Amino acid sequence: MTGDAQFDRTDLRLLAEIQQHGRATNAELAARVNLSPSACLRRVQRLESEGVIAGYGARLEPRQIGLGLQAFVRVQLEKHDQHAIGVFADSVVEWDEVVACHALTGDMDYLLHIYVRDLEHFSSFLLDKLLNAAGVADVNSSFVLRTVKEFCALPLSQLE
Repeated sequence: MTGDAQFDRTDLRLLAEIQQHGRATNAELAARVNLSPSACLRRVQRLESEGVIAGYGARLEPRQIGLGLQAFVRVQLEKHDQHAIGVFADSVVEWDEVVACHALTGDMDYLLHIYVRDLEHFSSFLLDKLLNAAGVADVNSSFVLRTVKEFCALPLSQLE
């Protein structure tokens, strides 16, 4: 599917249910969106094959597994040619601490979302990995004090 795909109301309700209740059975999903189980399964399979449903997973509570510090790090590269960008991107992919990396407009080139155990772990990540990465000119870190809103589901109401 392309970015301008059209969905009917049932598709949108089905996608919303899957985002909220990813472990629901096909029968449960079908009942929630008023479809027969076979029709529901066909729609889900179509949405999966078209790449609309990209995958399934569990959301973990970071603090419960020992990842008590969350940071956002803005990174500026020295050069902006394809080689420099590729080398940096290849490095980021290898760092487990980075859960998301976004290329940005503006004065910084990338925004890294990082989870680590504590400040010592962050310091090790910063000094041993990020600042040693080829082509990094500047970094600016911000630590999360508390999360006001964190919602993984996409806002489907905008598509109606």
